[in-house]
Amino acid sequence: MLAVSDWLRGGGPDPARRELAAAVRLSLRALAGDAPGHSVEVRVPPFAAVQCVEGPRHTRGTPPNVVETDPRTWLELATGLVSWPDAIGAARVTASGSRADLAHWLPVVRL
Repeated sequence: MLAVSDWLRGGGPDPARRELAAAVRLSLRALAGDAPGHSVEVRVPPFAAVQCVEGPRHTRGTPPNVVETDPRTWLELATGLVSWPDAIGAARVTASGSRADLAHWLPVVRL
């Protein structure tokens, strides 16, 4: 996360793709650890997706509860640099389904 922290705050160069991917994967794993389950799929293309949040398990097709965003927005959410309501309000995140509100679980990592 340190490799991308300056970039997230707007003061550093773009991180290398591998550093960005590692930060996304690490923070998604932290979310899945804090909110274990299989009722929500969180997607951060092109790097990773995890299932999390307790509830009905999804096994086939498109899950009923999906959150999707870009890597920068996800990392800003994961670190608390942007709030869930602000990201949703600015259409930086798409969230569908009754369990797709991650506000309770964020942030998952501190810079």
